[in-house]
Amino acid sequence: MKEPAPGPPPDQGLYRSSQEHDACGVGFVVNIKGQRSHTIVRKALEVLINLLHRGACGCEANTGDGAGILIQMPDTFLRGVVRFPLPSAGEYGAGLVFLPRQLHERDLIQRLVERIIVEEGQELLGWRELPTDDRLVGASAVAVEPVFRQLFIGRGAGLRPQAGETIERTFERKLYVIRKRIEHEVDRLDLAAHVKKYFYVVSLSSNTLIYKGMLIADQIETMFPDLTDPAMESALALVHQRFSTNTFPSWPLAHPYRYIAHNGEINTLRGNINWMKAREGLLRSKVFGDDLKKIFPIIREGGSDTAIFDNVLEFLVMAGRSLPHAVLMMIPEPWGGHESMSAERKAFYEYHSSLMEPWDGPASIAFTDGTVIGAVLDRNGLRPSRYYVTKDDLVIMASEVGVLDIPPENVLIKGRLHPGRIFLVDTARGRIVADEEIKRELAAERPYAEWLSQHLVDIKDLPVARAEQPNHETVFQRQQAFGYTHEDLRLLLAPMALHGEEPIGSMGTDTALAVLSNRPRLLYDYFKQVFAQVTNPPLDAIREQLVTTMASTIGPEGNLLDPRPE
Repeated sequence: MKEPAPGPPPDQGLYRSSQEHDACGVGFVVNIKGQRSHTIVRKALEVLINLLHRGACGCEANTGDGAGILIQMPDTFLRGVVRFPLPSAGEYGAGLVFLPRQLHERDLIQRLVERIIVEEGQELLGWRELPTDDRLVGASAVAVEPVFRQLFIGRGAGLRPQAGETIERTFERKLYVIRKRIEHEVDRLDLAAHVKKYFYVVSLSSNTLIYKGMLIADQIETMFPDLTDPAMESALALVHQRFSTNTFPSWPLAHPYRYIAHNGEINTLRGNINWMKAREGLLRSKVFGDDLKKIFPIIREGGSDTAIFDNVLEFLVMAGRSLPHAVLMMIPEPWGGHESMSAERKAFYEYHSSLMEPWDGPASIAFTDGTVIGAVLDRNGLRPSRYYVTKDDLVIMASEVGVLDIPPENVLIKGRLHPGRIFLVDTARGRIVADEEIKRELAAERPYAEWLSQHLVDIKDLPVARAEQPNHETVFQRQQAFGYTHEDLRLLLAPMALHGEEPIGSMGTDTALAVLSNRPRLLYDYFKQVFAQVTNPPLDAIREQLVTTMASTIGPEGNLLDPRPE
């Protein structure tokens, strides 16, 4: 019997793996003061189980779509289970690696990994065979289950910090370069396609560690017994239960990724990918130096929309930006017509709009680098997220309320994420950082307004092209040549020309596809634009009006007050 191949099937018929999206349940638990404990891990796993209904399973009820947890590096636990000495916390990196089931191919990849580590001047500390128990996992998931290994890398003695940053940040960037090199070289190996699909580096970091797989929420503890050990401690934990709306279950596509877990879809994905590929030839970085060319391409083919978003976010952070800075570059709030926004903040967004186009779609994205943890909504607020702050310094955020049983008398604040606003807990500073404070600090970091005034080129300042003025007698001929219809003239052009109004029309078109039409069509009619057509229920017009009316009412933490009672 032929062994099933892991991951989605190959492109066939009308199916294209590159067009997959997903929508799921996401949540995190964090101690605001940064106090590590096994309790945080336990509570996060409870959140995950309570989000089980947001996940999917196959016709086998015990084959899930994906579940996982991201925690801070559990140094105390790891020292008790690895068979080789570990350097001090922060001086080594670790990560989970999915490897092929075939012994020869697995050994080949492990030797490649070890070679790259040495070439990058770092120290291979060793491999750990990860304890797993798949007795509760469905047969379909077990049939494509990879081999699990944890990789440990020591900081090389010759590594020196970049100017203005810590050695820990420089080491984290070097681990990123190592991982990218490994991915690229494995992709180039002469191995069967189905064998390569087993390989995946879940994470490789000195700050965080991830456990995930093609599981259901209540299977993750059994699958990875590490998580039940009392020595497994963390001050934060990010969890995710996957429901892929139109994708195939896969071990690598489970969340969390290296920085994010995501509920929703990125509908501008194809354009975002194309722009990232186009700008790679122009990228320069002082902090990467000669390592920059090693990480191209930034986006690894075959990932979901979330995986690709994470690829780009990770790159922006590794290039020297803070995590909130990178998030706001990719998911900016609506700023163009915002009358009450400060000029400095508008300059921040306008400057970055020339560097990065928005990643739009109905999405709630939770993110962390192991020190800060937070979440952001798409600019339209088309995905829900709620949070509780307790009197004993816990923050619980999830796709819905009720994910943890919190006594009412212990609740300090209840809130929800708002469109375009960022919610952030900084365990290093030991507090929740307000949206207004984050954006004010980021806008003041650089003279963005000055840079815009000096370097931004406005189209009206460009030289006027000299062209022969067309005569009115040939206008009908030219309209025919360029495909204008009576409907275009009446509904689109006339309102704009006569009254300066936005044209109003229905979304979509009922005309025949160009390839099937029996009439001559223009060349560009054979191409279709990919855009964000969201299949969400209509927004609550009454609530929307209330929010608009109260837009000037700002809470003590800089968040828009929720007009609805809890």
